Amino acid sequence: MIIVMNATATTEDIQAVVERLTERGFDIHKSTGAQHTVLGVVGGSVAVDARDYELLPGVGEVIRISEPYKLVGRLFRKEDTVIDVRGVKIGGNEIVLMAGPCSIESRSQIFESAKFVKEAGGKILRGGAFKPRSSPYSFQGMGIEGLKHMREAADEYGLIVISEIMDKSELPTALKYIDIIQVGARNMQNYTLLRELGNMPKPVLLKRGMSATIKELLMSAEYIMAGGNHEVMLCERGIRTFENYTRNTMDISAIPILKSLSHLPVIADPSHGTGIRDKVAPMARASVAAGADGLLIEAHQDPDNALSDGAQSLYPEQLNDLMKQLRIISQAVDRTIAPESQKVTVG
Repeated sequence: MIIVMNATATTEDIQAVVERLTERGFDIHKSTGAQHTVLGVVGGSVAVDARDYELLPGVGEVIRISEPYKLVGRLFRKEDTVIDVRGVKIGGNEIVLMAGPCSIESRSQIFESAKFVKEAGGKILRGGAFKPRSSPYSFQGMGIEGLKHMREAADEYGLIVISEIMDKSELPTALKYIDIIQVGARNMQNYTLLRELGNMPKPVLLKRGMSATIKELLMSAEYIMAGGNHEVMLCERGIRTFENYTRNTMDISAIPILKSLSHLPVIADPSHGTGIRDKVAPMARASVAAGADGLLIEAHQDPDNALSDGAQSLYPEQLNDLMKQLRIISQAVDRTIAPESQKVTVG
């Protein structure tokens, strides 16, 4: 249920409604928009009669929601959610680039990655420290040591850190080094982890599962938001189909659909969406044109010798070229993207 308060509702009016709902066992999630305060009502152990609330002072409208996702949907919040991470706004007018290697391989490698990401106009440094791989014999990442190197490199070049967490046991230590927690495709329906992230004071990027529907992605986001963490980003990273010319099938149509159903920022990952280096740029361009709020792209200074996902990683010069193209496309869709930075020195 959604309760929309009148524009003239006082703080006391809102608090009275909240207290009445709380007494009946409901959890209340408040969203304050430009004109109205909206109360998202979830849980509870008694039946809800909308008439009990429609006549309360300050209440404008009571809406029953048929969709199972309540906090994620546009009814709860009509305005786009903008997540501010250390001054970088995700979900606003600017399209944000998150780039870097699939895996953190060494201190020198992640420092060099941070340098070319910054020069390309990136705001966020990506890199995996805990790598969930299909084969147990593949490189599994550097763990916490890798995150320490990544934090150093990001701080040196004024970047934000995003990295994947695979298990809730990793959170206490990893949160010291990560600004944005990434939930990978394999963990999209790890509800134990999602519930834990609902209690975390950190933004979460939630990737769509390999065989997940859009509704299932939204329901996973609902798990996080129901716990109290409303700083969630949705990531389209391709789904598994019968097609085998690409690693996954990049579902560009999911971007405008998610934008219409949800107020949360939508990020596109064309690297995993295709798995082929020369297909990443076309899908990135299409994603921006389709309305993506950001791009998550794998880039490596020496992709041919990368320890993981080298085949889908861009060379630094390819990342630069792509950003030049995206600056043109972003203008065509009334968006902006960061300009290329001046050359910086490796720390």
